[in-house]
Amino acid sequence: MNAVAQPELLEVATRLAKLAGRGRPKALHKLAGGKNNRVFSIETDGAPLVLKSYFKDPRDPRDRLAAEWTFLQRAWQLGVRAIPEPLASDPQARAGLYSYVAGRKLNVGEVSAAHVDAAIDFVLAINRAPRDLIALALGSEACFSLAQHLNTVEQRIARLQSLDPEAPQLDDAVRFVAKSLMPAWAGVKQRAAREAQALGLPMDTDIAAEDICASPSDFGFHNALVEDGKVTFLDFEYAGRDDPAKLISDFFCQPEIPVPVEHHARFIARIADGLALSPESRARCAILLDTYRVKWTCIILNEFLPVGAARRAYSSPDERATRSAVQLVKAQAKLAEINS
Repeated sequence: MNAVAQPELLEVATRLAKLAGRGRPKALHKLAGGKNNRVFSIETDGAPLVLKSYFKDPRDPRDRLAAEWTFLQRAWQLGVRAIPEPLASDPQARAGLYSYVAGRKLNVGEVSAAHVDAAIDFVLAINRAPRDLIALALGSEACFSLAQHLNTVEQRIARLQSLDPEAPQLDDAVRFVAKSLMPAWAGVKQRAAREAQALGLPMDTDIAAEDICASPSDFGFHNALVEDGKVTFLDFEYAGRDDPAKLISDFFCQPEIPVPVEHHARFIARIADGLALSPESRARCAILLDTYRVKWTCIILNEFLPVGAARRAYSSPDERATRSAVQLVKAQAKLAEINS
């Protein structure tokens, strides 16, 4: 792996490594992944480290470093070790230093019941009693009522009415949104409302405070490495306080390393039992899966939005045409899950 010429980032890495009492950095090596940020392994005169340089744009106000750093510090203090150790951060430089995690990503079709249990165990570990969440900010697009879940998707649908006019395959994307995504969403939204009414779940009532959890957000095996049977989870820039129903639905909707839906009921049962969720929260976990399939279809189409393209260009410049074609195919496949 060849070193990359990033003298400013190497300087940041050197400063942070000194603060953390780690070996002196000698070179940076770009790591694969990091769709929204730049991630580098750091060659040092000791153990390797990881430097993460976080995306920032006025159109995207989320403080990704603060969200990830706070989440990891809290989890590490709870004794959770299925994560990188947070070592030092520099908010001004928008950079964080972490321990290096060895391992590989799972392949599509490789996710087993044991892997799913490792994910459940992780969620329960970061929410062990006493579940003090005061240090955590809200998770990205946190939702605390059924109406908020549906409104979040409505907002994403609305954003897709103004696609980037310079996006490759723009006409195909416009047609897919109008002819496929919007009709599917209308049906899903009506069905969710009917199911909520049948179960006696009010749309506008906030969930009980004791049902709120610490959520990794964007949680799944696309953000995990496996080594010698151990699963380590990565990337918590969207983490915070949230509804367990959103955590579970996101876990089963992320498209990169799909989790077989056959594990859905068991995942809900173990999380609900472990967190002592109310009957209302258990029911909400069960009825939102198709809502989040629509939401993830929208997320996949972020490539066709100006700010989404800017984030991708920050981590991987000059690849937009290829990404656009791939993302459109992924969006079509995700939406098709609703009818499966």
